[in-house]
Amino acid sequence: MAKRRPAGDGMVRKRDDGRWEGRIVVGHKKNGDPIFRHVYARTQKELMDKLHQNIESYHDVELTEESRMSLSEWLDRWLEEYKSGTLRPSTVEGYRRYINLYIKPVLGHKQMSLITTQDVQRMYQRLKKEGRIREHPEYGSQLSDSMVNHIHSLLHEAMADAVQAHIIPKNPTEGATAPKPNYKPKQILNDRELDTFMETIRQDKVWYDFFYTELTTGLRRGEICGLMWKDFDEKSGRLKVCRTLHSKKAGIFALGDTKTSKGMRTIILPGSTAELLRQRKKKALSQWIFPDPVSPELPVPPASAYRRLKVLLQQAGLPSIRFHDLRHTFATHALTSGVDAKTLSGILGHTNASFTLDTYTHVTSDMQKTASNIVGGFMEDLFGKELKPWQESERMEKEP
Repeated sequence: MAKRRPAGDGMVRKRDDGRWEGRIVVGHKKNGDPIFRHVYARTQKELMDKLHQNIESYHDVELTEESRMSLSEWLDRWLEEYKSGTLRPSTVEGYRRYINLYIKPVLGHKQMSLITTQDVQRMYQRLKKEGRIREHPEYGSQLSDSMVNHIHSLLHEAMADAVQAHIIPKNPTEGATAPKPNYKPKQILNDRELDTFMETIRQDKVWYDFFYTELTTGLRRGEICGLMWKDFDEKSGRLKVCRTLHSKKAGIFALGDTKTSKGMRTIILPGSTAELLRQRKKKALSQWIFPDPVSPELPVPPASAYRRLKVLLQQAGLPSIRFHDLRHTFATHALTSGVDAKTLSGILGHTNASFTLDTYTHVTSDMQKTASNIVGGFMEDLFGKELKPWQESERMEKEP
C-alpha cells in the first residue's frame, strides 16, 4: 500500500514506478473542483524539499483552470484581448512576428504554470546562438542582443498580465537575464553629404517636395506619408501632425494615432517649406499632401518612400542610411544650429526634452564643449587683465 503523508502540506505517495509524488491545491475550477500542482522526485526527502518550495511559491495564489493552457494559447489570447486596440497595428504585428518566429518554436508547447525561469533563460541562450531565421553573411545564425532584448521585454509583459489574470503564480522572466541591446549607431548626413543629397533630389521632380519637407521637419516616415491638406494652414504656415500611416499587405493602409501622445502636435514650418507646400497645393488633385505617384487617390506608401530613398542615396554616392536617419539628420543639424532642446522636442514629438537630450548626447556633448569655450573666452575677456590669485601672492612676496 502506498505511503501517505498526514494532511497539511499536501498529499504524498510512493508510485508503483518507485518515484515519489506530491500534490498541492493551487486554485479551483469554475465548478469548485480543486486544481492540483503535482511534484515528482526520486526520494521522499527530495520530494518534500520540492513540495515545500512549491507551497512557498503558491502561497496566497488562487489560479484558474486556464493555468493549464499552453504558452502559445496564452500569447494568442494576450495579443487579441490585451494588445489589439491599445497599440498601433504595426506594433501588434511586430509582437505577433516575434511570438511566431522566436517564442512559440521554443516554449509555445509548454503549459503556462510549468514554465520556469530556467526555461526562459535557456530560450534566450538558444535564440542568441541560433535564433536567426535567415543566416546572415556576417553573424551567421546568431540573433542580435537587441532582438533578444526585445523578445524578453515582450514576454515579460505577457507573463506579467498572466500573473494578474491568475494563470501563473509569478512571472518566470523576472529572474532571467537578457542581453543588453546593442543598437546600431545613428547615421546622419554631414554638411557636405547633405548638400550632395539636396542636389540629387532637385533632379527628382516627383520626390523632391517629399524629401525636402522631411529634411526640414524631421517627421517620422508614417507621419509624413499620412499628411492631408486639411492639416496644413497655408496662411500661417503651420502643419498639424495628428496621424500616422501603416502599411498592410496587398496595398491596404491603416491610419492610426501618432507614436506618443506628444506626437499629436502643430509645428511652424520653415518659410521655404511652407511656400513649397503652398505652391504644391495649387496643383493638388488628392486629399493627401504626398499621394502615391501611381495612384493619387491613395497616400504614398511608407515602403515606397524607403525604396526611393535608397535609390537617391545610391545615385548621390552616399552611405545607405535608414529613413529614420533623415530624422536624426534634421535633429542633429537643428541642435548644432542653436535650436534649444525643449523647442526641438516639441517639433519632433518627443515625450520630453530630456529624452531629446539623451537621444542626441553625441551632439549635446560637442555643444557643451563649445559653450565651455564661449564662457571661458568671455570670462577671460572680463578678467584677463587682472592677476590670478597665485600671481598676486607672488607679487606681494617680492615687494620689499
